[in-house]
Amino acid sequence: MAKRLSAEERRASIIKVAKRLFAQAGFHGVSIDEIVKEVGVSPAILYRHFESKDELYEAVLHEFSATRESYVEAVVANDIGFEQVLRSMTTVFVSSIMSHPDMLKMEMHSQLEGSEASQEFFLNRWKSFTDYIEFNLAELQAQKKIHPINAKATALIYQGIIREVLLQKCVQQADRFQEMPVAILVDEVISLFMKIIEPRK
Repeated sequence: MAKRLSAEERRASIIKVAKRLFAQAGFHGVSIDEIVKEVGVSPAILYRHFESKDELYEAVLHEFSATRESYVEAVVANDIGFEQVLRSMTTVFVSSIMSHPDMLKMEMHSQLEGSEASQEFFLNRWKSFTDYIEFNLAELQAQKKIHPINAKATALIYQGIIREVLLQKCVQQADRFQEMPVAILVDEVISLFMKIIEPRK
């Protein structure tokens, strides 16, 4: 006889299935019927835990957001220069996404959904990362260690480049980068980025 799940375990099982399905097809691409079929429960059971599909989607976004990267070790261990810290932080972020590619898919879908929860999810994924880059570029510029740049725009450029690398490796799996390990691709991107900001000699 199968073990009867507790309310907490049942809720977790619903979220686990919904995470995978929403990551594959987005909010509008998944029906409640599909979710309950995969979980093996009735719609009535699902609605005991979540009042609506919107509430379930928000719970899934919250679950993904709970998987936050910690950059403390990367910063403390490499607090000897912007490039070293940038490399370490990027490695942490990229490794996290490569281990959980559904997070990237969910992020892409969430941007198209446009809900408040979706926007918050997107900010949670990138904000600390880009804030660090923007702050340090502004500081380096104030110290005249790099040429004058728009720190906010430059941080956005870097974010876009790294996201594109992750899309190529996690989602599109483009033939032209198939033979290049993600670590080498990221290393090349960072080297090019550092040339763009042109640290002063």
